[in-house]
Amino acid sequence: MNKREKAVENHKKGYNCAQAVACVFADRLGCSEDEIFRLTEAFGGGMGGTQGVCGAVSAMVFVAGGIKSYGMHKLPETNKKESYNSAHALMERFGSKIGTIMCGEIKSKCLCSCDECIENAVELLEEFIKA
Repeated sequence: MNKREKAVENHKKGYNCAQAVACVFADRLGCSEDEIFRLTEAFGGGMGGTQGVCGAVSAMVFVAGGIKSYGMHKLPETNKKESYNSAHALMERFGSKIGTIMCGEIKSKCLCSCDECIENAVELLEEFIKA
């Protein structure tokens, strides 16, 4: 089973969109799936159920930051600019593909299903990691 299929399966099991996406990258982040599940729980429903930024998009940013960050052990040296640029590029690509990054808009305009958002987010992250 590939990451996209696993993420959709996670969603069907009850994970929110952010958890479904982020948890399939737990190994890449050096965390357990349970830790990622807990850390991304409040990102669901468009950030805390507000229908704001799509949970799948929030998870992309979460994972990209985890991959790009040097971590606090390297302070004061940081990699914020590269992390921000990566997050911005992923958000732009998702928005271009779907039409928006906002959960409420995606749902109200029936732009795609949550599962499709999850699949797109995982695909974009896989491309980001390979680059």
